[in-house]
Amino acid sequence: MNQVCVAKFGGTSVANYQAMCNCAKIVTNNPNTKLVVLSASAGVTNLLVELASGSLDQASIEQRMEKLCAIENSILDDLGRPEAITAEIEKLLHEIRELANHAIIEHDDALTDRIVSFGEIMSTKLFTEVLNSLGYKAKWFDVRTVMRTDSHFGKAAPIIEVIANGAKEQLAPLLDDYIVVTQGFIGSNAIGQTTTLGRGGSDYSAALLGEAIPGCAAIEIWTDVPGIYTTDPRLVPEAHAIPEITFSEAAEMATFGAKVLHPATIFPAVRKNIPVFVGSSKEPEKGGTWVRKETNSKPTFRAVALRKNQILLTLQSPNMIGACGFLANIFSIFAKYGISVDLITTSEVSVALTIDYTGSQSNGKSVLSEQLLQELKSFCRVRIDEGLSLVALIGNGMSQVSGTGAAVFSSICDVNIRMICYGASTHNLCFLVNEDQAPKAIAQLHHKLLEGNPTSIK
Repeated sequence: MNQVCVAKFGGTSVANYQAMCNCAKIVTNNPNTKLVVLSASAGVTNLLVELASGSLDQASIEQRMEKLCAIENSILDDLGRPEAITAEIEKLLHEIRELANHAIIEHDDALTDRIVSFGEIMSTKLFTEVLNSLGYKAKWFDVRTVMRTDSHFGKAAPIIEVIANGAKEQLAPLLDDYIVVTQGFIGSNAIGQTTTLGRGGSDYSAALLGEAIPGCAAIEIWTDVPGIYTTDPRLVPEAHAIPEITFSEAAEMATFGAKVLHPATIFPAVRKNIPVFVGSSKEPEKGGTWVRKETNSKPTFRAVALRKNQILLTLQSPNMIGACGFLANIFSIFAKYGISVDLITTSEVSVALTIDYTGSQSNGKSVLSEQLLQELKSFCRVRIDEGLSLVALIGNGMSQVSGTGAAVFSSICDVNIRMICYGASTHNLCFLVNEDQAPKAIAQLHHKLLEGNPTSIK
């Protein structure tokens, strides 16, 4: 087994039968594509999250189930409703309905993950059937047998060494004889309970499996856009696809809001130096973006990213003056609740930091729980500002080039900036703005710094 390619397809790429056939063509056009990782069909995960919430009445459950059944049955109808796969999908839908009713009586995060996982299970079973119906030798594989995680339901952390061993022993041998179809986003803990890796975790799953399989030559992320763009083209029509970027740039873009890649996707690829390709399953002929360790072009300004729904926490206490351990206390509390802090600035008596409103948990819960706030308030005053967006300018050597700050801030001199983070990385300059001013900031930065000659400071 040499030069294995892992291909991951997102929800819109497997939304219906025709979309699945398009994906099958992409897979089979490359003889090295031996492992396929899928998200749930578009719209399915949101329905499952609602069904798992425990807050729906019987009528609302049936309403969601009708929509869910319509998505799955549409694919079955176009397949000709083969007896075996039809029975499997109907059994899974029945189980979802029973678990949703149980969630009304007794709801917990473990049950939510179990219910939400059905989206990937159904899409992979259907796609395996599509490949086999087209005459290819495909095999369905339950990723939970190798994707071992901790028990942080909703946003579980993978256990890399266990995944590597399991993939080599159970998954890799199948790749010699089959196109193996498996699930993204889901895993299992040490006692076999289903877990999820958080929203967007299918990309991460594909990268983890690529890292674990001997001889992986590329990880392909197929989505609904032809590559990684200089910014969101819905905000800036002049945005364009980037032919290639470095791992470092891609990691910054993913972390700070570029939704084409899940932030964690890059790290397994970096560990094994596996190139990552991002392209459109709807328009594969348009090519896409290659993410590599090194690129020929390293402009000062590469892209600008936007992340909405940010919370600014300002923590104030006179006890900070000359005291040791204040920041340690704060970060120990965030660590306790599994919260990642993004930007941070300090003064003599206060600390300001930003966190994501939803924290990317698959169950949709806010990270800002009452328990966390009470612990913080026990030793400092807490102010919460919402309705903010984080703007990140991504590039190379930014803190080492004279005039970077002047070029950036003169481009947005009419935008009120709430917070700035610069210098910790040579690849980004980040700042916080009011949400209603964010599109303006993005457009002006792109126009001044990324259009024309992007390698120079204007």
